[in-house]
Amino acid sequence: MPAAYEQYLVPVVFRPFAEDLTAKAVALQPRRILELAAGTGVLTSNLLTAVPSAEVTATDLNEAMVTLGSTRAPGAVWQQADAQRLPFPDGGFDLVVCQFGVMFFPDRVAAFTEVRRVLAPGGRFLFNTWGPLEMHAFEVALQAGLERAFPVDPPRFFPTVPHGYSDSTLVAADLTAAGFAVEEEQELTLEGRAASTADLAIGYLTGTPVRAAVEERGNGPQVRATVIEEMTARLGPGPVTAPMTAYVFRAAP
Repeated sequence: MPAAYEQYLVPVVFRPFAEDLTAKAVALQPRRILELAAGTGVLTSNLLTAVPSAEVTATDLNEAMVTLGSTRAPGAVWQQADAQRLPFPDGGFDLVVCQFGVMFFPDRVAAFTEVRRVLAPGGRFLFNTWGPLEMHAFEVALQAGLERAFPVDPPRFFPTVPHGYSDSTLVAADLTAAGFAVEEEQELTLEGRAASTADLAIGYLTGTPVRAAVEERGNGPQVRATVIEEMTARLGPGPVTAPMTAYVFRAAP
């Protein structure tokens, strides 16, 4: 799954937002950076290049992601870690960053409280989270394909998890509950560019947790064909460009 995620989804969906977070991180001039939910390291790589003097520690709950990420961004210290129980001392970092990971935290207030604990005085928490599903054209088309392939009980991973924390008011409230003050909140729409809609569909079906849901339901080749057909009908065969919207937060303890 991490290899498919890296090959098909990172360049199209995640790299544009990683470039935005990197620019915002550079402006803060951090010396010690902790990254949560680093995945295969697209943001990590950008940070290492843009802030070469900083010490970067990259973490993810998924050991397979840590293994692959450490080969993609070897300049960072990689470590498996649970964001709700960070294995780091108090005040150890100037900046904590997280790209599209907070949606996966079971207890976000607990995780944000841990972030506050490991931040040094004057430190910042910088992260993004996806907006509503209907504001991400690639994933609207993907979900339509899944619902066509499974008219009864389609996989609901994308509406409920990646786009399940899309109420910016709730995000701000959770930050406040964890002891943060929101310094900046931005709605950001960027364009993803995919060379092939078919490759993008394969990336979503094999490089994300929806893979397990499809496998449980069976008839994988037919599902893939149906999803590709629906996504192509909506987006074109490729190259295709489509808008994706996220919310970006910067918070201080």
